[in-house]
Amino acid sequence: MRDHLRYAIDRVKAIAQLAEKSLRTRGFRGTVQRVAIRLKRVPAPRRADLYLPEPTDQRRPVRGSAHPEVSIVIPVYNEFERTRSCLLALAEHPPEVPFEVVVVDDGSADATQAELERWPGVRYHRRAQNGGFIAACNDGAGLARGRRLLFLNNDTIPQPGWLDELVRTADADPRIGIVGAALLFPDGTLQEAGGLVFRDGSGWNYGRGESPNDPRFSYLRETDYVSGAVLLIDKALFEQVGGFDTRYAPAYYEDTDLAFAVRAAGRTVVVAPQARVVHDEGGTSGTDVSTGPKAYQVRNQHTFAEHRAAQLAGRLPPSTVPSPAVLHGGGKQVLIIDALTPFPDKDSGSVRLLNIMRLLIAEGVHVVYQPADGLYQGRYTQAMQRLGIEVWYAPFIGARPAWFREHGPRFSAVMVSRHYVLAELRSLIRSYAPQAKLIFDTVDLHYLRERRTAELSGDEALGRVAERTRRQELELVATADATTVVSQAEIDVLAGDAPGREITLLSNVHEIGGPGAPYADRRDLMFVGGFGHPPNSDAVTWFVGDVLPLVQQSLPDVVLHVIGADVPEQIRRLGERPGVVVHGYVEDLEPYLNGVRLSVAPLRSGAGVKGKINLAMAHGQPVVGTTIAVEGMHLRAGEDVLIGDSAEQLAAEIVRGYQDEQLWNRLRDGGLRNVEQHFSLDVARDVIRRLFELDGPR
Repeated sequence: MRDHLRYAIDRVKAIAQLAEKSLRTRGFRGTVQRVAIRLKRVPAPRRADLYLPEPTDQRRPVRGSAHPEVSIVIPVYNEFERTRSCLLALAEHPPEVPFEVVVVDDGSADATQAELERWPGVRYHRRAQNGGFIAACNDGAGLARGRRLLFLNNDTIPQPGWLDELVRTADADPRIGIVGAALLFPDGTLQEAGGLVFRDGSGWNYGRGESPNDPRFSYLRETDYVSGAVLLIDKALFEQVGGFDTRYAPAYYEDTDLAFAVRAAGRTVVVAPQARVVHDEGGTSGTDVSTGPKAYQVRNQHTFAEHRAAQLAGRLPPSTVPSPAVLHGGGKQVLIIDALTPFPDKDSGSVRLLNIMRLLIAEGVHVVYQPADGLYQGRYTQAMQRLGIEVWYAPFIGARPAWFREHGPRFSAVMVSRHYVLAELRSLIRSYAPQAKLIFDTVDLHYLRERRTAELSGDEALGRVAERTRRQELELVATADATTVVSQAEIDVLAGDAPGREITLLSNVHEIGGPGAPYADRRDLMFVGGFGHPPNSDAVTWFVGDVLPLVQQSLPDVVLHVIGADVPEQIRRLGERPGVVVHGYVEDLEPYLNGVRLSVAPLRSGAGVKGKINLAMAHGQPVVGTTIAVEGMHLRAGEDVLIGDSAEQLAAEIVRGYQDEQLWNRLRDGGLRNVEQHFSLDVARDVIRRLFELDGPR
């Protein structure tokens, strides 16, 4: 109760001081907006669920490494109980990356020395005299044995997975120089997700007082600085820029200046919000900027502004209230909408969409994504946020008209996948983002797929549905600024059905996996495809019933591996037949792509380019399929692929490709060549630049 009361009192005092200062620098409007943010109460469901160590007098061993990758440097001055909680968190949830803990005691007079000298797994160093935060951190950096330094305040409680997230982020891009975490208040609200610096040298804790789950604050992005409370940097880079600058001694603005020095050295500073650390702000230095250690914050703002005057000249005025539109206002911003969050381990359309977004990011574009269903999808959403994609979901997206009214003006282009999604959103996009190029991404022509399914089944009602879909898709093609399809066959169809419209071929996009294991080390057959897509269920049913028995006459020991999510009961029952294994969803396809001899694509309906074929060929796995399966993919029978449309033809081609090693090798090489020439990242990059009217790479 006492802690809550202290926090409330400190918060009121801090807001009052903020308002007084802000009125002078930001004016009345900016001040009102800032104070409103600070006073807003975040509902409990939107706060983070926090791990907090149970109070104990025990010294739980910190399981560090003798050969650390990261040295965690913790400067301390008194306040041992806070240090204890921090160390308990490291002991109870140790990072996976090899680490060590170096505690630098800046002359504590409490129990710190007696306790930490005996704490297992902690390297304890006591300074001869008190010198302040900067001196303690620089000493700790000199003692560190790790290739990387992680500066960590003692009034923090790192959340599980925090350091591994920071290291993964740094490893993902060699341009990154500093990585920071999302700092949380002890009540689970956001303290900051990176910081902004205005032209007068003052700062803004981005997201302060908001929900840490809010899409605005949850994606990887470059930032002006990150707090020294949690800051990861290569030791060599830290030494190269001179460490924490002593002109700011004893503390405050040294982390901001370090970020500017790192940028001047040609590196970037980013915040990785999925790394979370609770920070009891002011727990060791207080919050009153008029007295005590915090007074240096005011003094050092002027010191920093003078030192970095040239770099501050073009920055935002202090009256600015930051938002994603403002943060990314210097470059192009693109909105992409599809029906669902991409699930790249479950369907090829998701792989294509994610690779399109990766290519846009590589071109310097800020990508904003909305799933039409508005759902947050856990690790799949987080994977997009780790790429730097601003993903919007419920409840934060709110009513879509209001969202488009607020965000629409910032987009240079809006790409919407699937006709039924665009049909719902077109009017909103045209009303609130009239400046944006509207791109209709068909994914594949739905009416073509539905028409073929109707013809195969003889279903007249489905034929009428296909005709309605045709009218809707063609109407959207006519009103969009550009339309994308995935195959030349669909371009040919639209040349007759929608003459004169801008149609762009933006096909599947795949990374080349390489040739994989040789012929002799492979066996069996595989089918890959999600069963939420009806043509896949039809294909497997037909193959197991009509084709596989013919194959087994020549290859009695061959096994068909059926892989794909959302397996219906009728497909699952096929696993009861000899030589059929229904795996369902498989998280890691690599063992099958590298160990199975042939991939089969026995599709009898559908449209577009088939990702299952691209995927197999990109990993050196030859494919045997039907004409519909391979259409529009620039494939040559006998060179890149084997083709059969009747059960007898398909079975004969499978047996031939399975038994003939020379043919198998030719198909493998041809398939790899096909993906590289028509479906690689390099091919799609030029299309993306033209479609989104980009100037080229950053």
